[in-house]
Amino acid sequence: MLKNNNQTELVKFISNLKNKIINEKYEITRKEAIFLSKIPNNDMETLNILFEAANQIREKFCGENFDLCTIINAKSGKCSENCKYCAQSIHFKTAVNVYGLIPKETALCEAKRNENEGAHRFSLVTSGRGFNGNEKELNDLVEIYEFIREHTDKLSLCASHGICTKEALQKLANAGISMYHHNLETSRRFYPNVCTSHTYDDRINTIKNAKAIGLNVCSGGIFGLGETIEDRIDMAFDLKELKVNSVPINILTPIPGTPFENNEALEPLEILKTISIYRFIMPKTHLRYAGGRIKLGKYVKTGLKCGINSALTGNFLTTTGTTIEKDKNMITELGYKI
Repeated sequence: MLKNNNQTELVKFISNLKNKIINEKYEITRKEAIFLSKIPNNDMETLNILFEAANQIREKFCGENFDLCTIINAKSGKCSENCKYCAQSIHFKTAVNVYGLIPKETALCEAKRNENEGAHRFSLVTSGRGFNGNEKELNDLVEIYEFIREHTDKLSLCASHGICTKEALQKLANAGISMYHHNLETSRRFYPNVCTSHTYDDRINTIKNAKAIGLNVCSGGIFGLGETIEDRIDMAFDLKELKVNSVPINILTPIPGTPFENNEALEPLEILKTISIYRFIMPKTHLRYAGGRIKLGKYVKTGLKCGINSALTGNFLTTTGTTIEKDKNMITELGYKI
């Protein structure tokens, strides 16, 4: 626990910083974010004040609307990249299912089901570095997206297909997608500990390519790769600079056979503290629960009141998610509008 005088100082700092963001549209500095990160994980009194402050920032800039997105693993396994958390990498021996691009009828069936259950967005996700000149796969995906757009009503289409050129992204945009997903995963400093088959700048350039042709961008990362909270904060500032629209927050689910299979789990309150700081850094951005939130256990609802205002729902890629109906019930119970 903090000593009383230090705790009082920190509580005052949180309140003043929150008020500056809300009333003066102030932009938090890295130094201030790092200062917030020093709140001990066992100091529930101060953490709750931080959580409530983050929630007030969310209410001010984002309101009560809540966004639900869904995905389908449209091509699985045999990925050339060596991201150490991923079951789909060809470099690791895992139990992941391996299959090629799914038929358009299968994709539409899943899209319609998710639309009927109340999802706002639907995305195809494919394993692999990107298209790398594979025009056939790109054209097949364009056909699938056009087919889904033709046979759904209000479902927004997103895409996640790795490192991409402007030309490939433009074809996807012409087919009907409105948002491209491409995570930074972690900070620039820590990234070489996660992947060496492509660079942090490769990921940033894909985000810039998507923004350049007018697509919205969904980009976040994974907590629990072995990074520090300072790494998470640095990633947040990079995402802010890139002006991404949605930040998916994943919590590592260690997968047997991957180099990170024995990573130590983060404390739930460490995760919630980070989410709250993200809301201070990015007041207007969708902060999205994504894979691994089950790791929060009893604190899942707390996250919905410390900055989160969107979620990936349903089944995920290689880990288990939750049902759309269950998420809708939890979200509306907490006062959000879907």
